[in-house]
Amino acid sequence: MPIDSLATSASPRLDGEDAQHVRALAESDAALPPIVVHIPSRRVIDGMHRLRAAMLRGAEDIEARLFHGTETDGFLLSVTANIQHGHPLSQEDRMTAAERIFDLHPEWSDRMVAIVVGLSGKKVAALRRRVAAHVPQPAVRIGRDGRSRPVDRAAGRERAATLLASDPHASLRQIARAAGISPATAADVRARIRRGEDPIPARCAAKAKSPVPGARLEAGGPAPKPPSTDALSELTATFERLRRDPSLRFTDAGRTLLRMFDACQDVVRHEETIKKGLPPHRLTLTAELSRAYAEILQSFAAELRELQSSQMAKSESVG
Repeated sequence: MPIDSLATSASPRLDGEDAQHVRALAESDAALPPIVVHIPSRRVIDGMHRLRAAMLRGAEDIEARLFHGTETDGFLLSVTANIQHGHPLSQEDRMTAAERIFDLHPEWSDRMVAIVVGLSGKKVAALRRRVAAHVPQPAVRIGRDGRSRPVDRAAGRERAATLLASDPHASLRQIARAAGISPATAADVRARIRRGEDPIPARCAAKAKSPVPGARLEAGGPAPKPPSTDALSELTATFERLRRDPSLRFTDAGRTLLRMFDACQDVVRHEETIKKGLPPHRLTLTAELSRAYAEILQSFAAELRELQSSQMAKSESVG
């Protein structure tokens, strides 16, 4: 691309480029790797030192890879790229980038932001507390596993209990969406109410009322442990039994369900390859979509269990 057509603003580096590093690149005989340019703004997302070095060499053009995405995605890619290679961002640069992400994605958990800027989750959490008065603080945050969790879990359960009291026949998915909790949590709240128990478990109430001084709950929560080999083998065996069942194979509903489970099996078999092959600027959207479908499946599973329980109750009453 012609160098004079490129824009060089909005760098995540507060002090600009390192002149000594630029000179070292310019004086080397090595070919410069392609820079990354945002289209249509033509803003340099990654490679400002390489661009300055090319200009010192007297070059008029530079090899570039084009990035098609939003300005926000471009900024996130710029930060991620500059902590992984080349001349890394300073800690002050990373802290400033984290503050900007709080504004761009206030729903991201501390660990989610930490992955992008290359800081520890504790440092990001401390920074969020320091700037809390100046940035949005949503009730629900998205963790690095793509799942949404309420910052105050007790409050989400209270909202769900109120909604269930006003509309006992509402679906779990509706309750979960309105209360800002997962369908599984909504199912637990409903089950507790039916048993005459408090919808808020003692452990949640204790955490909400008596937080450790100076600490806050990580909205993203601990990363879920990957399923064991035995668990995956059992899932595969269960799926194979379902696939051989004529009552599923020869009905529209059954075939739809089997196709869904078959796709899940593909993800399980090729998970690492899929993760490594995804472009960095689409990781967040892919995680959010995966999390949303996971919550739908959780709600579907809970409703199937309720359907089974109601059918068993009818059978016992008839018998």
